[in-house]
Amino acid sequence: MACPQQSDELVFFVNGRKVIERQADPEELLLYYLRKKPHLSGTKYGCGVGGCGACTVMISTYDPVAKQIQRRPANSCLLPICSLHGAAVTTVEGVGSIKNRIHPIQERLAKRNGSQRGFCTPGMVMSIYALLRNHVEPSMEQIIAALDGNLCRCTGYRPIIDSYTSFASEPTCCQLRGTGQCCLDQEERVCSSSTGGRIHSGLCNTEEFPPVDPTQEFIFPPELTNQNCVSRLFPKELLAQNHFILDQLAFCAEYNGKRFLNDQFLAGCEHADLKAKELIVSVLIPYSMKDYFISAFRQAESQKNALSIVNSGMRILFSPGTDTTVDLSILYGGIGSTTLSARKSCEKIIGRLFLDITYADSLITSHILHNILQNQMLNEACRLVLEEIFLPPSALGGKVEYRRTLLVSFLFRFYLEVLHGLNQMYPFRYAELSQEKMSALGMLQSGVPQGVQIYQDVDPGQSPQDPVGRPIMHQSGIKHTNGEAVYIDDVCPVDGELSLAVVTSIKAHAKIISINASEALQVPRVAAVVTARDVSGENGKDEQAYAEDKVICVGQIICAVVAESLTQAKCGAEKVKIVYEDLEPVLTIENDQIYPSCSWRPPSMKTLQSPQAIFSRASSFLSLEGLSSLLTICCNVSTAALLVLSSVSTANINFLTVDLKLSLDFPIIMYVTGELHMGGQEHFYLETNSVLVIPRVEDKEMHVYVSTQHATDVQELAASALNLQYSKIMCHMKRVGGAFGGKITKPSLFAVIAAVAANKTGHPVRFALERNIDMLITGRQHPFFGKYEVGFMNDGRIRAADFQCYINGGCTKDESELVIEYLVLKVDNAYNIPNLVRGHACKTNLPSNTAFRGFEFPQAGLFVETCIVAVATQTGLPHEKVREINMYKGVNLTSFKEEFDAENLWKCWEECLDKSDYYSRKAMAEEFNTKKYWKKKGIAIIPMKFSVGFNATYFHQAGALVRIYIDGSVLVTHGGIELGQGIHTKMLQIASRELKIPLSYIHLCETSTTTVPNGKYTAGSIGTEINARAVQDACQILWKRLDPIQRDNPNGKWEDWISEAHKQSISLSATGYFKGYVTNMNWDTQKGHAFPYFLFGVACSEVEIDCLTGAHKNIRTDIVMDACFTINPAIDIGQIEGAFIQGVGLYTLEEIFFSPEGEQLTLGPDTYKIPAICDIPEQFGVYLLPNSRNSIAIYSSKGVGEARFFLSSSVFFAIDAVAAARKERGVPLDFTLNSPLTVEGICMACDDVFTEMECPQKCRISLQTSWPP
Repeated sequence: MACPQQSDELVFFVNGRKVIERQADPEELLLYYLRKKPHLSGTKYGCGVGGCGACTVMISTYDPVAKQIQRRPANSCLLPICSLHGAAVTTVEGVGSIKNRIHPIQERLAKRNGSQRGFCTPGMVMSIYALLRNHVEPSMEQIIAALDGNLCRCTGYRPIIDSYTSFASEPTCCQLRGTGQCCLDQEERVCSSSTGGRIHSGLCNTEEFPPVDPTQEFIFPPELTNQNCVSRLFPKELLAQNHFILDQLAFCAEYNGKRFLNDQFLAGCEHADLKAKELIVSVLIPYSMKDYFISAFRQAESQKNALSIVNSGMRILFSPGTDTTVDLSILYGGIGSTTLSARKSCEKIIGRLFLDITYADSLITSHILHNILQNQMLNEACRLVLEEIFLPPSALGGKVEYRRTLLVSFLFRFYLEVLHGLNQMYPFRYAELSQEKMSALGMLQSGVPQGVQIYQDVDPGQSPQDPVGRPIMHQSGIKHTNGEAVYIDDVCPVDGELSLAVVTSIKAHAKIISINASEALQVPRVAAVVTARDVSGENGKDEQAYAEDKVICVGQIICAVVAESLTQAKCGAEKVKIVYEDLEPVLTIENDQIYPSCSWRPPSMKTLQSPQAIFSRASSFLSLEGLSSLLTICCNVSTAALLVLSSVSTANINFLTVDLKLSLDFPIIMYVTGELHMGGQEHFYLETNSVLVIPRVEDKEMHVYVSTQHATDVQELAASALNLQYSKIMCHMKRVGGAFGGKITKPSLFAVIAAVAANKTGHPVRFALERNIDMLITGRQHPFFGKYEVGFMNDGRIRAADFQCYINGGCTKDESELVIEYLVLKVDNAYNIPNLVRGHACKTNLPSNTAFRGFEFPQAGLFVETCIVAVATQTGLPHEKVREINMYKGVNLTSFKEEFDAENLWKCWEECLDKSDYYSRKAMAEEFNTKKYWKKKGIAIIPMKFSVGFNATYFHQAGALVRIYIDGSVLVTHGGIELGQGIHTKMLQIASRELKIPLSYIHLCETSTTTVPNGKYTAGSIGTEINARAVQDACQILWKRLDPIQRDNPNGKWEDWISEAHKQSISLSATGYFKGYVTNMNWDTQKGHAFPYFLFGVACSEVEIDCLTGAHKNIRTDIVMDACFTINPAIDIGQIEGAFIQGVGLYTLEEIFFSPEGEQLTLGPDTYKIPAICDIPEQFGVYLLPNSRNSIAIYSSKGVGEARFFLSSSVFFAIDAVAAARKERGVPLDFTLNSPLTVEGICMACDDVFTEMECPQKCRISLQTSWPP
């Protein structure tokens, strides 16, 4: 059927079905159309700015000229539906489904464990699907490139790449320890620490996958190939106007000549810019000529999917056969609002000899300038460019020194590229570049990642039906890949549903004088404006759901507007008028602000004798003057030392050499002091916070569908706000699309906001936060500031340490008191160091910071490792030797007197040294560094002792409900929440083992307060094992009831036993309960059994850095983990890899910036960069320590959910390759690297001629130019 010649109808296809839209809204985007009209919820909202790939679909169009169908992936959140006329849209539901067929792309991704939380998975599927429709056998490079725009916060990308390797024309095989051997050929390889048991490599058998069958794909709708189906995206009148403009341009070209736009057009010059009603009709790219060189440069926070910090284009033309400059252009982007041309600088250089060498240069007196800037023209060009391209200190975007350094670094690299090109063209006239200068050429490019996973296989005698210990696919894996997994905002709209938008504070600290909602109520279809006055009960606990008399941070919710659509609600929210009276805000915890504010800081260390007195003042957190809590532990230091310390001010940085050494029975001959700054980290879960509240008129019940880690807290706060009993609030969670600690406390407030609105209007209310709002108001991981003073022997043994640790808690307590408590307990990491630790949680007028994966251990661990590096630098010893001499050994006591055995810590250490070939690779890196001046390699190995769980017993309780139905099927529910960590999958495995039935018999329903009440939050690496205990308990109760029937009929089937049990009136439902691990911490005596057990691990990472730009490449990482007997190695290894990559973001990439007024500026993936597929190690090996047991946890397992996050600090310390650069340049080595160690930090730390040229007087020991609060 041909498309009509003239029509205002919008015609396109979605998954093979024709769509006709009359009077289409030109502002409606495809993402929201797909989710609203055909209810295709597999296409996810992740960011709304095209930066995460969760909304990816495939767009197919017909090219009538080439007579070909063109298929491309597209971000549906940016695509207006009016641009789709004549196009075919394919979503993840159209690729494959459980009902019809699972596409090989979906099946392989699920079975190779490439999905955990699953929210990003449909976008991954669509990116690869579009690639395969265009290239049946793509190269691995094409596969990697296809995923460049897709973000994943959970898997670490490695299993995703592995899933699609099988589609490649030349599949790459993983290499075991660089030998070229495949890990799959090493099934029986025994680890060096193994004393028996089978060691298994790989997590999935790829041979079982069916091939791709192109004949089963959707065909392009034939009617769209009709050439009459031209795009009519606008009314006919507007099209005619556009044709008129084109005609006028053609007229001008014919009679008045063409109007050319040169580089001044790019600079935004008024006389050269586009005029009204002008269009660009062509772009001329001239052919290059001989003796003509052109280059482009770019540096961004991340290699891919990131806006440039600075970019540049440069070209030069020489007189034929000479090095006389005839023409030169130097342009920069990222410096101002438009592209800038160094025109004046170029004019002064044109006519000069390119190889104008001088050995008596006077521009810069650096001792290394003689070797680098020997060329007078280059020298002068750098000076001229820095003078002409001005960047004020307060320039938008910050990083001023770094951006100015890149100006001349790019120019230097261009100069060398031209020299190299001249040598290639005229080898007898121009000399080759020296090895030193050749190292400056080329950008660091990551290769195709390869992975190795080695774990201990199950006992040969284990029943094949028993799934425990086997790499079982994630329970929702297939549903993740085909878009059928339902998240909160995927729940279909219910009758009368209203949408909610919030009005947030624009002030960091102010009184609320008035709220005027009159204009908002005039917006069509706005139902109500909800404020704190509508809360009939308690308006939140620690933090107010609706601000009442004042606001204490930018982003605090003041009121909400509910309307029939989200667009109308947002329109109403914009019209709410709020009048403020400003109050003085506190925004940072920097030195000059924190210490004067510590009004109740104990005057001396005598308070160690009475910690309870300190805790009794925890309520002071809410005063702006002070700190929330001060927890102090003194470990392994003699009483005499305490008395001396108590009389010495911590401001005296020499106390270790003057006083402390006199009180100890061993000499301290060296000391070092320093500090560490760490920025916060956004959780950046792909699924933003969402809640749907459905009120029931009968009995005033409310059903709350919410994305949370703590259903009980949601229930409690919602009930308290509405003055209802808890039993009338029913909370439901099927799965959560990422949380990482960020959905423990905040979702409860969002539930209160929606519940109060639902109560006021009597309608269901949906509240789904957009990405920028979610990042603005939800808080993040606590920024950290630490000061240390360490006394040590010349052999590297640390004899005493004084640690002061501060975290920025934000505007309310939230989890800050617990976070600082854990930081103090965990700061020793793997080291037996006599230390004094003081922890402070500080209040500021920023959004309240909250729990995060690792619960401040990543900060504590980095802090103590920084001390280790400082000691190694002072003694001149290798870092690994200082670590070894200070590590716990054998049976030992923690600082709080909890006993543990460090045997497995040393096994992991030795295994990692072996697996990583540490010493040989270290030697090779050192050799590399002697040959490469502008590129350096570094390698680091980091140990870890991680305490699992919580320091109070009641945090470990859990419940479960297991029901057996007459047909023999089993329904399991428990109090844990599926966050992507595979908790549901493991519960099914446990039920299968305990009931001795196949997995296919067991179904796991949603988590709900209606089935399992009073659950604790799912966090702390402990959620799976405590709920597993409850499920095990319920199953064992049922098995015991069935035991007499089985004995009477031992050859019967499961179904027969269940039928007979029912006939005998035996209950087939059981509640399981786990009371919890017994833990405690007595802060009076500073002793306790604070944690159930410890988990050990070691990671070794190697990196390469580019000293000119600060870019780095993760070459290889090897991780050895003491996971004991893993219930599901596929899930646990995936968790290890995912957390490691998230930690790479914390330590090297993710920066949060605030305005001077306290408003967060990084509010989406365009400004906040999390690791992408290009940031993972090229070789990534994970080894689970064999023959290890944990007598405490179920089946001798260990919780690995959070521990491995810290191990990514091995990448941070491998970037100590900076030290090699500084040593070669003769720069002091006693410097501190702050976190995140971004491209800016690395470049400025190298402290070369270009950083000196930009600001020669600037001291570069502290490297973070603007540390976020």
